[in-house]
Amino acid sequence: MKRSVAFEEAGRDGVVTELDFTIQGMSCAACAARIERAVGRMEGIHEAAVSFPLRTAWVQMDAGKVSREEVERKINTLGFTAMTTESAGRGLRKERTALLIRFIASALLTLPLLASMLQHIPLLQPFAGLLPLWLHQPWLQLILATLIQFVIGMPFYFGAYHAIRQRSANMDVLVALGTTAAYLYSHYVVFSEGLVHSADWPHHAAPLYFETSAVVITAILLGKLIETNASLRTYDESFGFGQLQSGTAKVEREGEIVEIRTEFVREGEIVIANGGDLIPVDGTVASGESMVDESLLTGESLGAAKLPGDDVWAGTMNVYGTLRIQTKAAGHDTMVSRIAELVRQGQRSKSSIQSQVDAAAGWFVPMMLMVAALSLLLWGLWLKPGDWGHAATCAIAVLLAACPCALGLAAPISLAIASGRLAKRGIIAKEASVLERLAAIRTIVLDKTGTLTEGKPKVKHIQSFSMGQSALLRVTAALEAESRHPLAEALREEARRLGMKVTAAEGIVTTVAGGVKGRIHGITYTYGNLRHIEREGYRIGAAAGQAAKLRERLGETVLYAMKEGECIGIVGYSDRLKIDAAQTVKDLRKLGVEPMIATGDHEAPARAAASTLGIRDVRSSMLPEDKLTYIESLKSRGAKAAFAGDGWNDAPALAAADVGIAMGDGTEGALAAGHMTLLFSRLPAIPEAIRISRQTLRNIRQNLAFALLYNAFIIPFAAMGMLQPWMAGTAMALSSVSVVGNALRLRGGLGMTEARGLQG
Repeated sequence: MKRSVAFEEAGRDGVVTELDFTIQGMSCAACAARIERAVGRMEGIHEAAVSFPLRTAWVQMDAGKVSREEVERKINTLGFTAMTTESAGRGLRKERTALLIRFIASALLTLPLLASMLQHIPLLQPFAGLLPLWLHQPWLQLILATLIQFVIGMPFYFGAYHAIRQRSANMDVLVALGTTAAYLYSHYVVFSEGLVHSADWPHHAAPLYFETSAVVITAILLGKLIETNASLRTYDESFGFGQLQSGTAKVEREGEIVEIRTEFVREGEIVIANGGDLIPVDGTVASGESMVDESLLTGESLGAAKLPGDDVWAGTMNVYGTLRIQTKAAGHDTMVSRIAELVRQGQRSKSSIQSQVDAAAGWFVPMMLMVAALSLLLWGLWLKPGDWGHAATCAIAVLLAACPCALGLAAPISLAIASGRLAKRGIIAKEASVLERLAAIRTIVLDKTGTLTEGKPKVKHIQSFSMGQSALLRVTAALEAESRHPLAEALREEARRLGMKVTAAEGIVTTVAGGVKGRIHGITYTYGNLRHIEREGYRIGAAAGQAAKLRERLGETVLYAMKEGECIGIVGYSDRLKIDAAQTVKDLRKLGVEPMIATGDHEAPARAAASTLGIRDVRSSMLPEDKLTYIESLKSRGAKAAFAGDGWNDAPALAAADVGIAMGDGTEGALAAGHMTLLFSRLPAIPEAIRISRQTLRNIRQNLAFALLYNAFIIPFAAMGMLQPWMAGTAMALSSVSVVGNALRLRGGLGMTEARGLQG
């Protein structure tokens, strides 16, 4: 989080800078909302987002109108500490250490005060006589309570002061008001009745509530300590990618091996990774053999064997052996760095639920202040006229019972945990709202090539009508020499296998209809699928048509080669279904999601694949615009539809779907496409993502229900005088802990046997 990224956007303001800040001093989600509002109103700020669970802020700003220092100063004037030079993880660890020290000190000072609490509980009053009388001394209670209130509890006052200055309110306001009222009431009793030096202090009539403010502060510190621990674990899960990336690399330069920072490794350089080392760069194995642990990126616990020519990625572990790696990307350009940035991008966004809850939390604290004031007046003027001591106790209990933290934590902590859990499985959600939309999906449209199939087709059959097979292969490979389509790569691979040297054709033109045209020795050749050939105005002829139908019945994809409008041959390709495709389809149906196929392939191979997988709805020979129209037609009928494709030619459909799932292969294009990216095209990741999204939404609803029911139940009891203030304050702290504890359950797995429970 210490890196700032600058990029240029088209617009009148020119250069726009993105900055990540670590924020210290936030006490609840209302603090995060206050920072967002204040920074967002600054001139030159385009957008600001703050995550309370992760203690981070992201700001997009016009560098010519506002500086990093000005943003930091603005956040600091709000009562928080903003830094770009320290990671959020380190900041959370510092916060945890400070909270632990405050909690231990508060607990030790509170223990003697619990002796007086026994006097307020009838069942425990007999035990009060067993304790030394000096523990009941009013002056001792006064000293201990003063230390807890104004030394250990001072940060609550600072937080409340800054919140009120901004005409806002947060948990600190409620804690400061409630505990101060309890402390001052007891302070008043001690001095008004002369108990400091009185010999009759064990028998005074007026009860003291010093233990109330002390227990509340101690309980809240314990709750915040537990909450910070949860946030730290969530941070480690979400941003563990950066921690696993090596800072240095061993590079071969001028016949020597030198160790340099990974940012300075150049593309094409040879990097050495020994057994037990983290691989520091993205690249291709130049020599050596080893087993590499890729669980960080793929979610697979088994290691992957790496041989010369295989790809490796930064952040993975070389288990044994030595690898010489030719660098493709290093430093901040590696895939692990880009993944970390995408995870940050997703976690700084907000779901619609979170936005609604933030809005509710904004008016919650002022409303609770009004309820407390109303309770004070009702008891003091009507229910028990003149008994302002009891009225104050009821008002204090209301203030201490009110809990905006549980409400504010309900959504963000669950979303942050879910995002980290998905990332560990190689599933990157680019915005928080994706999880909401994915949970509602009931239809998923799957591309065939590269999604359901391995995406590595091979030339299965070459049939020529007017030249030799080798000549036909040479012509078609020349036409496809510059294409990145999997079928083109398969054609070039077949030419290489046969030892052919292929020169690219002249004037190559590629069309979205699935074909290519070019000139070889002055002759125009066309190569593509049937739709492309017909769009060019050509006819393939009876012989080519019959041969093509035969190959398609065998499940092959057929392309046609034309010479000056005459069909000179066909090429058949085969692409095997992924080994886990059938199980993925079954898992989707168990989740109540109906799979469909929409592919640019011909009808025969498309239906052959669908028949094998048991998919009934198949659309074939579809261009990118056809897939887009199909997705839009599903949505127009009210269907919640996802689309899974390879992230390139499927981009329109990916963007139009409720959730676009890009089947990635570690490339920049795959990371940029869709609303969600599966880094290594693992089909089982799709039902996994749906299960996790539904589990997350269910967890958020549970958190919200608990927070709302807690407040609806306990605040009336507090207002009616049925709760002692210390009980109300402790319950407030425990409510936040309960929400965090429930969210932490998301770290556990959810097997397919439980999936039926998530179909709703």
